[in-house]
Amino acid sequence: MLPAVAAAAVAVMVVVAVVAAVPALWHRLSRSALRRAGARYRRRLELLGTDVRLSQERRLRRLLPPGTARGSEDFRERHPVGQRCADGAPGGQVPPLRPWALLRCCWGTDPPLQGSLLYLDTLHAAFPRALAPQGTALLCWAPHHRCVPAGWPLPSLYCTPAAAGSIPSRAAALRVQLLFALQQRALHVLEAALPAELLDALAALRSGWPELAQDLALGTLRPQPGLPEGLRVQLQALLTPNATRAAELRAECARGFEGIVQRLWPQLEVVVVGTAHGAEQLYCDVLRQAECKGLPFYCPFYRAAGALLGVNLWPEEPAPRFLLCPDWAFCEFLPSPAEEEPRTVLLGELWEGREYGLVLTARPGEYRCHAGEVLRVTGFHKQCPVVEPVRRESQALSVRGESIPEERFCQSLCRAVGMWPGARLVDYVCVESALLGASSGACAPHYEVFVELRGLRDLSEGQRYKLDQCLQEDFPIYKSFRFKGSIGPLRLHMVGAGAFARLREALGKPVPMPRVLQEERLLQLIQSSVIS
Repeated sequence: MLPAVAAAAVAVMVVVAVVAAVPALWHRLSRSALRRAGARYRRRLELLGTDVRLSQERRLRRLLPPGTARGSEDFRERHPVGQRCADGAPGGQVPPLRPWALLRCCWGTDPPLQGSLLYLDTLHAAFPRALAPQGTALLCWAPHHRCVPAGWPLPSLYCTPAAAGSIPSRAAALRVQLLFALQQRALHVLEAALPAELLDALAALRSGWPELAQDLALGTLRPQPGLPEGLRVQLQALLTPNATRAAELRAECARGFEGIVQRLWPQLEVVVVGTAHGAEQLYCDVLRQAECKGLPFYCPFYRAAGALLGVNLWPEEPAPRFLLCPDWAFCEFLPSPAEEEPRTVLLGELWEGREYGLVLTARPGEYRCHAGEVLRVTGFHKQCPVVEPVRRESQALSVRGESIPEERFCQSLCRAVGMWPGARLVDYVCVESALLGASSGACAPHYEVFVELRGLRDLSEGQRYKLDQCLQEDFPIYKSFRFKGSIGPLRLHMVGAGAFARLREALGKPVPMPRVLQEERLLQLIQSSVIS
């Protein structure tokens, strides 16, 4: 009996090895198996959604030490709501994939795997050609760990070398990844971990397309700051000369950059971004209006504090909304604005249309942490709430307790920019005057705002005042403080192109852009780029 079993196992491994040796066949088989696994988990999600309270209790028991679980009520009595959640690694860790690991992947139960399986199934259903081999280009800077794309269980999906994302310099990494994306004309998906990475990569295309075209024509990767020579040689070996593609790049860039993405990749179906809300929403709007005009954006996942919490099952809708999966984390919610005696409500106790602060238990030993995010419930799928992120609590402006949320400040800023003929807002950050110290002068506490614009080279005093005027109109409490003189006039500065790309590199890790700067080194960097 044992020799027969051993022979069968050897035969299976031989078949797997032979199939894996034929990349196209292996891709098709893997894609089919992973999509089946995704469909199976979607059915399981439907079942879990019929009783979210039971699903949450089971998840909580898995997060607590053995023998200590007595239900959510006892858990909430024993553990008070704690401090802010610790930041987790973006995307989490993923197991290395080998040909014989496919079955293990299909039956895995961890949230990152389940989320990716749902992503692959959802993406294929909406865009049938999106899972073509080598049909996805990735833009992701992850200098200290492996870059984890959305469809990582299917690595043959990507034309971008994994090593390109680990280059120490963010600017160099994005340029190298852009070069490999340009080499592949038949792209169906353009994926970026953050919209800002796509924005900065396309800015590099605007400024450096002649050099990129030359690299394509010769099949070379030129030396550049921040790109180690050994890694450059390794990556250059993967390039091949393509004079036809280089000529196409020159012709399309010479026509201008509106809609350039669709023109360079005519088969492109969708732009996938890791985050499309909060600070990153502005970048999505800028890209939709210019380089990515005419293309849908799909944000597949909702993460908070490094934990995967929800999935977007509606890729063709313009505004992302996420189904909170009841077996990925134990979630509690504080009504927003806060009540006098706040008590958390559970996943099955939310009301449609209301806003809630998120309290998270996603890892063993980290109980009831403030995630620092506010969500709005937009509906339900079975009993599972469907939510949209509204704001980050740490990114509110407040010099006198007035608390202006980031998304409402952005609305006021966009309204002011709309009054400046020809101007288009690209990026901005705010600083509370306390961070400036003596350099802010002897005036009352105030805000300083740094903006990058297209279509405008200078700001008049009247234009600068428009933003302060818009804030007074939109926030009566701010107007009251301004009238009393306890808040001074807002100061608006214009910075040169590329200033925010350098600021993002200075952050040192791929995180959503902080809209309120709280570090002096970052403030000094943006101040050094002021042109008006």
